[in-house]
This record gives sequence, structure tokens and C-alpha cells, in this order.
Amino acid sequence: MSAHQQGTELDLSWISKVQVNQPAVLRRAQQIQTLRSLKKEWQAAWLLKAVSCIDLTTLGGDDAASNVQRLCYKAKYPIREDLLKALDMQGLTTAAVCVYPARVCEAVKALKAAGCAIPVASVATGFPAGQTHLKTRLEEIRLAVEDGATEIDVVINRTLVLTGQWEALYDEIRQFRKACGEAHLKTILATGELGCLTNVYKASMIAMMAGSDFIKTSTGKETVNATFPVAIVMLRAIRDFFWKTGNKVGFKPAGGIRTAREALMWLCVVREELGPEWLRPELFRIGASSLLTDIERQIYHHVTGRYAAYHDLPMS
Repeated sequence: MSAHQQGTELDLSWISKVQVNQPAVLRRAQQIQTLRSLKKEWQAAWLLKAVSCIDLTTLGGDDAASNVQRLCYKAKYPIREDLLKALDMQGLTTAAVCVYPARVCEAVKALKAAGCAIPVASVATGFPAGQTHLKTRLEEIRLAVEDGATEIDVVINRTLVLTGQWEALYDEIRQFRKACGEAHLKTILATGELGCLTNVYKASMIAMMAGSDFIKTSTGKETVNATFPVAIVMLRAIRDFFWKTGNKVGFKPAGGIRTAREALMWLCVVREELGPEWLRPELFRIGASSLLTDIERQIYHHVTGRYAAYHDLPMS
């Protein structure tokens, strides 16, 4: 990933009079979901593109060294090699591996043993609720970076959004940015807990001003996670920020994205709203754990003409 974006000074005039037109956003979301579906070779190519943008994730209370190692192996070999060879594709990996801070060392060690340079991302700052002291949240970032994480997925304090404390939110994320050092900062907005789409836009803009390299929809632990209306609002904020500053900020939907068809829809919405230059791992990620299994099944069907039996594909 390229050097991180520095953000800007806080300018509340960018958000002071913003009101999101919810009916228009819902219409646009519906319109994008009715786009003509991709077929055959085009679908296979886009699915491989989706694989290259996945942050392959395990965030379970029962995570252990063994399943982290398996996850890292799957990140290096996401699609069976004979299937990739049939598609004249080599060297495909996922974009990153995402784990809890306590598992970063194990992920770094496993990837090093596998001889690959896939980044390790770590959730931090009291994930998923963010309801711990700021000092503790900052220390969690620093420890994850010390252990080898090169991307940090932080959660914001939702209370600051719900009560309109934009200066405090900016200052908090600036401190996250500083604690990350050279690691990239991906800011999780937890949009299902922000109350309204106008708050989603404002929180997106503040996060980018504060130096976030990515803005991310959800932790995956909320009742409502990544949705297309929320995505459109966040993508429009990214576009507005780019027009104002020239800085490109990435987008990461996460939570509940499980099927190949859903992955294709996320690629489509980003391409429609921001253009094809955003469809690369430096600017687009999908946070997912089970999605890769379904994509591999679809690739298997494309290559062989039949659907895979349980034993045909390696356990992920």
C-alpha cells in the first residue's frame, strides 16, 4: 500500500449545512442493485478482482494459533492453483489478513513462514464497541504495530457522532493516526449505530480530515452492517473529499458479505460512484470471513462446468 494520507485541518464548514436526501439515496441504491449481472469470463475476472481486495478475517472469541495459521495459508492460496492455472492467473493472494491484536504475532509468523508479504491488519481501540479509555485504545494500537501489524482498523466513539462533538471526534482520530506511525489507518464508522445517513456523511468527512487512509462501514458485530445506502453516502463523501483535497481515501464494506454475487455488487457500486481507479487493494477492501469459500465455488463451476462437492475444495 502507498504512503498514508495526511488529512487536513478541521474545517466544520464542510459539514455544517449537510443534509442527506434519504429518499434519493435509497433510489440510487435500488438502481445500482438492478444493474445487469456479469456473465461467464467477465464474472470470473471480477470475482478474481474481488479476491485480491479481501481482508481475510477471523475475529472470534475462540481464535487460536491453529486457525490463524490456516487463515494465513488461505490468504496466500485463496483459490485452488489448478483453477487459477486454467484461467491463466498466477500469484493471486488476498489483500490482507485481519485479526485481533493478541493474534498479530501469530499471523506475522505464519505469513513469514509461508514466504509471502501479505499485510497483517489488526482491529483495535476497544473493538467492537470502542467503550474503553482513550489511553487504553491508543496503547492497543501501539502494541499491534509493535507486533508487526501494518494496517490498523480502529473503531470510533459513536457517542461523539450522536451528540455532534465533531472537534472531539477529529482530535481522537488524529491521535489514532499518530499512534499508527507508518501503519495505515482504517477507520470503522459502525454506521448501523450512527442514527441517520447525515451523520454517516459527517463522520466520514471528519475521519478523512483526521487522516484516515480508509473508511469502513462496520465492525461486523452490529445488528446492521454494510448496506448499499450507507455505502453510497460514504462513497459520495470520499468523492467530495477527493475534489476538495486531491487525496484519495479507500473504502471498506464489512459485515454480512458472504456470497460471490454480493461481492460483485460491491465492486459495481464502487465503480459506479468512484470509477475503476478505485477498484484496487490500495483503495478498496472487503472485510469478510466466509465470502472466499463461495467465490472459490463459483470459480470452480466456471472452470469445470459443475459445482464443487464438499471434498473438492480445501477447508478455509
